[in-house]
Amino acid sequence: MKRSSVVIMAPESPVFFPPFSPTSVKTPSSSPRSTPPKLSMVAYPPRKPKETILVPDSDTVLKRKRPPMLDLTSTPTIASWCGTTSAKTPEKGTEVEEAEKDGYYSVYCKRGRRGPMEDRYFAAVDDRKKAFFGVFDGHGGSKAAEFAALNLGSNIEAAMAAARSGGYSVERAIRDGYIKTDEDFLKEGSRGGACCVTALISDGELTVSNAGDCRAVISRGGAAEALTTDHNPSQANELKRIEALGGYVDCCNGVWRIQGTLAVSRGIGDRYLKEWVIAEPETRTLRIKPEFEFLILASDGLWDKVTNQEAVDVVRSYCVGVENPKTLSACKKLAELSSKRGCLDDISLIIIQLQNFVA
Repeated sequence: MKRSSVVIMAPESPVFFPPFSPTSVKTPSSSPRSTPPKLSMVAYPPRKPKETILVPDSDTVLKRKRPPMLDLTSTPTIASWCGTTSAKTPEKGTEVEEAEKDGYYSVYCKRGRRGPMEDRYFAAVDDRKKAFFGVFDGHGGSKAAEFAALNLGSNIEAAMAAARSGGYSVERAIRDGYIKTDEDFLKEGSRGGACCVTALISDGELTVSNAGDCRAVISRGGAAEALTTDHNPSQANELKRIEALGGYVDCCNGVWRIQGTLAVSRGIGDRYLKEWVIAEPETRTLRIKPEFEFLILASDGLWDKVTNQEAVDVVRSYCVGVENPKTLSACKKLAELSSKRGCLDDISLIIIQLQNFVA
């Protein structure tokens, strides 16, 4: 069975609010990102006990051994779904990354103006028209987004196999995949977190999930429909959940933040806010119908500046009713539109042509 899959490590958009930094970059009111604070908790390895070293002709001297370095460079094991996946990290200063599989999908990632790229994505289609796509928007560094891009698909695949034998739903399997990815990342001891939006296509069914403010929008005969809900602390249900757990939400420079820090309420990672920032996704499943034209998965770098209907209208002009659809050009046009409207954040998006997956 042939498989085509790609993981692109796309560039580090700040998400933490710096209350005392006069030189920090100001975040537009529409964006949930801002510069990380200078002071942050860092997990250090435990110190080894002092050992006694005897020096000739002198008193006993106590010396400490230097603590071992944290190993943050090891690559997670890639399971069967990702067995043919190639990973690429952008060179320093890389502005854009792009990829496409003709007739199926196109990907475009554009670095923002705040610093290194923190976004990642995953795209895989096999010869049975089974596919998995994901956009991962990192904050506080790219490690969580990179880890999710490399592991979430495999974890969902494993959970799906368990679901088939255990008789439970695809939605539960996807939830288990998200939770395991989060738990495994927390064990790494790395900082930062990532918002996620994923699409699983199998046997003519589309299952879309998200945790955070990455969004999925479908075109139904030209009408835009959001298939996900942005998880922000200001949402009534999210606010109620956070406060019930003893947390609080503040409005900082026009942006609502958990504990005055993080502008999203769900995602992978965020170990120091884990009590309130959950990895549990919201999931929706649809049967792919002839009127379903395409699906857009994108980070908030797009959605903060471009409405759902605007995005669908742009893509349709390149992809619907034309002899040679140009989804990559549509991706670039959307990223350019968001940038022209003042987006400072990374912009990453995937456009999936759904007609190729109708059962």
